[in-house]
Amino acid sequence: MPPSSSTNEGQGLRALEKTIPGEVKDQVFKKLEAPQAAPRKYEVVYFNLLTFGFAHLSSVYGLYLIFTAAKWQTNVFTAVIIIASGLGITAGAHRLWAHRTYKAKMPLQIILMILNTMAFQNTAIHWVRDHRLHHKYSDTDADPHNATRGFFYSHVGWLLVKKHPEVRRCGKLIDMSDIKSNPVLKFQKRYAIPLVLTVTFILPAAIPWYYWGETLNTSWHVAVMFRYVYTLNVTFLVNSAAHLFGYKPYDKNIMPVQNKFVSLTALGEGWHNYHHIFPWDYRTAELGNNSLNLTTHFIDFFAKIGWAYDLKAAPEDMIKTRAARTGDGSHCWGWGDTDQDKEEREQAIIKHPIAD
Repeated sequence: MPPSSSTNEGQGLRALEKTIPGEVKDQVFKKLEAPQAAPRKYEVVYFNLLTFGFAHLSSVYGLYLIFTAAKWQTNVFTAVIIIASGLGITAGAHRLWAHRTYKAKMPLQIILMILNTMAFQNTAIHWVRDHRLHHKYSDTDADPHNATRGFFYSHVGWLLVKKHPEVRRCGKLIDMSDIKSNPVLKFQKRYAIPLVLTVTFILPAAIPWYYWGETLNTSWHVAVMFRYVYTLNVTFLVNSAAHLFGYKPYDKNIMPVQNKFVSLTALGEGWHNYHHIFPWDYRTAELGNNSLNLTTHFIDFFAKIGWAYDLKAAPEDMIKTRAARTGDGSHCWGWGDTDQDKEEREQAIIKHPIAD
């Protein structure tokens, strides 16, 4: 049986307070007024510009090959690994590690780490830091992909320029102790280069070529480049479209919205207005098990076989109450955040609470 989560979380928060220098304690998790985007000078990162440009051009060629040259086995294989690598982001980096919405036993963590590596959106440690920062300072200059600066910036532009000084400053204040001590994620970071080369590029290109005689040119551009860029842009839509185009049933005062198209393409991640109110809910949506939330089905499956446990969900009364009062404007990065409401912790539903 796992140790008491409340005891561990309390110790973690006290440890965090001790590690933060006195002169910056008053800045910890400082609330910035959103939407906020002060004038700034953009410094282009030309390496990123060239690599992203090349990748997108290659993916367009890959899309052409899907309809003109690729074997049906290659297209099916590509669709499968698009979903698999997407789950490495949604069920892994996002819901498990960034927000701690549930817990996973070692076998599931290893699977999610491999799938996350296939998606190749930096290491999970880096991804989690940026995402916790995004929730803590959403739509301000401390948000890595501040949607206040428009669709292009929040979609991909933020990766083509140097980080805003507020992102660098506030990033140092986000508690990452749980992530940096995770042995699976430490392994991924230590062996990032060979893992990415093997899982992201070599195997997806080699499998269609070896097993059903696909040409390497087609295999590379379809199963590697198209698949990689498609997954990137689907993830980016959560940062851009899901902050700009949709409705706000839970808090009309924040930018995140409910976007059904994003939910469909991003495996259930488009119920974003809800998610920013209850970032600790493993469903990322009050709808829970529905046809647009494949990630929730994935987590529920592993909960049934005992590999996922402590699935946290907001009860219906809490959701209705929050929707009625439209929220108080506070943000937190997930379960255990210092700003998480005590009432939320006490009333949250914990599914599959005991790991055998």
